[in-house]
Amino acid sequence: MIAFGLALSLSAVAGSAHAGTNGAEVCLLGEGELTVSDLPDGSSVIACNAVGRIVTYDGTGVTVPEPGTAVSVDTLATDGSTHGFTLEVASNGIVSYDLAEAGADTSTAGSDVSDALSNPTRTAGDLSLESDGTDADASDAGAGAEVADVDAAASTGACSDGSYTTADRKEYGTYNWYIGDGGMPGGLSRTDAKWAFYDAIDNITDSYNNCGYSDTVGAKTNFLSETSYEADINTSSQCTDRDGLSTWDAGDLRSGVVATTCSWTWPMPGVKNDLREADVRFNTHDYDFTNKPTSSCSNKYDIRSVGTHEAGHVFGLGHVGSGHENLTMYTNSFLCTTKARTLGKGDVLGLRSIY
Repeated sequence: MIAFGLALSLSAVAGSAHAGTNGAEVCLLGEGELTVSDLPDGSSVIACNAVGRIVTYDGTGVTVPEPGTAVSVDTLATDGSTHGFTLEVASNGIVSYDLAEAGADTSTAGSDVSDALSNPTRTAGDLSLESDGTDADASDAGAGAEVADVDAAASTGACSDGSYTTADRKEYGTYNWYIGDGGMPGGLSRTDAKWAFYDAIDNITDSYNNCGYSDTVGAKTNFLSETSYEADINTSSQCTDRDGLSTWDAGDLRSGVVATTCSWTWPMPGVKNDLREADVRFNTHDYDFTNKPTSSCSNKYDIRSVGTHEAGHVFGLGHVGSGHENLTMYTNSFLCTTKARTLGKGDVLGLRSIY
C-alpha cells in the first residue's frame, strides 16, 4: 500500500497518464495547461477528466474536445516556421496525435454526416477584445490605386512546383461560414470583409490558377450571415471549445502569428475525417492588412492572400516549406503582394487529391 501511494504521489507531481499494473487507468493531471507528454497517445480523456483542458505543442495549443472529435490548429507565422498539430479523441475517449501538422494519406471516399451541436459554447475567452466597428488595423481609405496582381510574374515558379501536403480532413458537404463580431482586417466594414473572405475561399473551391488547370475540385462553400459569435481562437492562437459556427474574424493572436485556423472534424476510419467546423482569425492586434496593395504599400499583409492560404487549411491542405515560396500554401505570407491569391501547381494538385 505504501508503494502504491508513493506511485500515485509521483504521478500527481509529474501530471501523467498511464496504465496501472492491474490494467486500470491511472491518471493524475497537474493544474494549468498540459503538454502532449502530460496527456500522451493512448491516454483516456474520460479517466483523466481532460475534456476542456488545453494541450500545447510547439508553440500552439488546442482544447481537448469531447470523444468522437478531432481538433487541428494551423498558424501562419511571420518567420515562415510551421506550428500546428492535431489531437484526436476516439469515441471511447482514447487520445492520439498527429504532430507532423500535415501529410495524412487517407482515402477521400467518405460521405458527409450532419452536425447537431445541442449546447454551443460561448465563453469570454472565445471573444475578441475589440468592440464593434473598431480595429487596431489601419484603414485602406485613401491608399490609391491597387497595383496589378503579380500572378504572371510568379507563374513560372508556381506552375512548375507540384509540391503539396494534405491533412486528415475533408469537407464532404458544403462549408457554411459566417462573419464574426468586432473589427475586420484592413479597417474593412463587415460587408466589405465578407466579399474579401468570399473571394479568398472561392480561390480554393474554384482552384483559381493561371497554370492552365481547369477546375475539377468539388469543394463547396456558402456564406450564411453575420453573427455575434467569434472565432473559437484565443489570444495565444489556441483553439478553444467549438460553438458550431465556422466564423471568420480578426483580433488578437500570439505575436509572430499572422493568422490562425482551427478545424474540428469527426474521425472517419479508413477515410479522411469529416469537417464539422473551421474558424479563421487574422491578427490585427500586431499586424496591418490591406485589401488592395498599392505601389506605396508598406508592412501590410494582403487580406485575400492570407485568406486564400487559410481557406486552403479549411479544405484540407497543409503547409509546404522552404523552396516552395511561390505556392499559396508556403509557410510564410509575403508583405504587399497578391501572389498567394492565385494557386500554383502543387496547391491545385493537393486539392485534386482530396476532392
